[in-house]
Amino acid sequence: MNYLLFRLYGPMASWGEIALGENRHSATYPGKSAILGLLGAALGIRRDDETGQQALMHGYSLAVKQMAAGGFLRDYHTVQAPKSGGKFAYRTRRDEVVLGRERLGPLLSSREYRTDALAVVAVKANEQARWSLQQLRDALLKPRFHLYLGRKACPLAAPLQPELITAGAFLQALDRYQPKPLLRSKLEWVTDQRFLKPDSTWYYYWQGELADFAAPDRVPLNQIQQLVRHDQPLSRQRWQFQPRKENLWLSKPTSKEGS
Repeated sequence: MNYLLFRLYGPMASWGEIALGENRHSATYPGKSAILGLLGAALGIRRDDETGQQALMHGYSLAVKQMAAGGFLRDYHTVQAPKSGGKFAYRTRRDEVVLGRERLGPLLSSREYRTDALAVVAVKANEQARWSLQQLRDALLKPRFHLYLGRKACPLAAPLQPELITAGAFLQALDRYQPKPLLRSKLEWVTDQRFLKPDSTWYYYWQGELADFAAPDRVPLNQIQQLVRHDQPLSRQRWQFQPRKENLWLSKPTSKEGS
């Protein structure tokens, strides 16, 4: 089985959870909507392209290896925006400030971010996949739209380094993937291990059966936790999502893997 692997790292990331009023929470790892959104941006699929977005959602299976959850950061966010003008739509920020100046009012929100978080993503193409894994890899190397980690204020800080790997299941593919060091310096003490050390426990997330992830003798069934995340894209244009079930397995990296 072929898999597409790539790395997600940045000084800040925001993996959106359910928004409650003024609070914009972030998960510790990228969910399905974030990963598919990144792939869609790389391919050049617009949010109002419902056919393309649905093809992405139904065409691929995903797994995530969280190597570092990163730190927690909260931003008290204030913006000025005009109140809704009925059917009239403001097309630019200038329109909001100039045409809507009589309706301007403050909007307050509290937004959460993860700092120095590191995750590896594995993608498997299903039978109905519109784009091959090779096409996805090429798109990640030369994306049509800008790529970011959940929010436009969260750019990538390291190459995605997409790579095609042949493996028996998600776990084997995730552990075979060896990204290049994030830090490069002639100084021996400037290393990833010194400044960007992975967590002592790695978190593996995937959707589907245990056989999709690993052999039963590799991951005992009683060690798997079941989660529910509200990140299944229903309509990007209307910004609608629905819940989905996800599996979680925790593993201690070996000394070689964690170094």
